[in-house]
Amino acid sequence: MPKTTRTLTDFSIETGIANSSKLLIAGVDEVGRGTLAGPVLAAAAILPGPVPEEYRPIINDSKVLSASQRERAFAWLVDWCVSYGVGASTAYEIDAIGIVPATKQAMSRAIAILEPQPDHLIIDAVDLDSITIPQTSIIKADSRSQSVAAASIIAKVTRDRLMANVFDSEYPGYGFAAHKGYGTAFHMSALQKLGASPIHRRSFKPVKDVLT
Repeated sequence: MPKTTRTLTDFSIETGIANSSKLLIAGVDEVGRGTLAGPVLAAAAILPGPVPEEYRPIINDSKVLSASQRERAFAWLVDWCVSYGVGASTAYEIDAIGIVPATKQAMSRAIAILEPQPDHLIIDAVDLDSITIPQTSIIKADSRSQSVAAASIIAKVTRDRLMANVFDSEYPGYGFAAHKGYGTAFHMSALQKLGASPIHRRSFKPVKDVLT
């Protein structure tokens, strides 16, 4: 079979929006929307310009990168970004208001932390009606825009560390360090044996079925 090559992200969307001006543009993305446990977490990132050639291969949709690539990219990005912010909605908030509003809430919280505040947002497939900052919503923006890819990486690494370093020890037996809250066979078996932990999303059907 022929070898497939990953499409690299670029800065053309940001350049087109700025149109030769000095607009501050933030990419926004989320991670953990489909998990059974833990928060949905979003990040927003303002880049100073196009990613240098050396780092282009690892500034991409976090899902196509290895864990080591994400860690390397994260370590570089948090120093290189003009600004970045991380926001989350807890499992309790997800159950209370629903996953879509909770995702938008997490994004809004991430954007609010940015200093300076951006002039424009590029968001992966979401419209944030509650935010007055001009915005552009693009399907699969995390695999096209370097700013959104940066947000994707920051969100993914931050959430993975939270699940592995905090929740795995607080709620042992569920294997959070390995699956990060996704519905793996091990996770489902642990859920059947142990019941739901405080960070499980009780409104999600697999968890709800265990509780009934």
